[in-house]
Amino acid sequence: MTNNDILRRVRFALNIPDALMIPLIGAGGQTVTPAELEPWYLKDEEPGFIACPAAVLNAFLDGLILEWRGPRSAEGPAPVSRVNNNLVLKKLRIALNLQEADCLAVLAKGGMVVSKNELSALFRKPGTTNFKPCGDQLLRNFLTGLIGRTRPMTTPD
Repeated sequence: MTNNDILRRVRFALNIPDALMIPLIGAGGQTVTPAELEPWYLKDEEPGFIACPAAVLNAFLDGLILEWRGPRSAEGPAPVSRVNNNLVLKKLRIALNLQEADCLAVLAKGGMVVSKNELSALFRKPGTTNFKPCGDQLLRNFLTGLIGRTRPMTTPD
């Protein structure tokens, strides 16, 4: 998944307005303007599309953690040069205070059933035994399940 997809889907899933995006990204250590945000919300094929930098996506996820959970310690989060799916999953889990059962339920709601062992392998450090890289489909299903959890569809009567 691209950084733009992740930014767009998380923003939609958590119902974050544009007015809150700039302070969240700022809390994560990056400065952006409303004019910079708009092209990041566009899809790849739309005119005016600009790729969202990894530093901005990381700052957004760090801002979510700081806003919803508070700072962890006196020092800020370590800068990350590249954002991967495992890191996105881990930061969303921290920001939303999701336990193992919650993560499994979100994935099931998104249409993917994984075991507890498979889930814990996604949160291990790279290079350790049983580490499993998070694929695009798993992250996509997680975000879809998150959307279904936070924005339940209503059926017309």
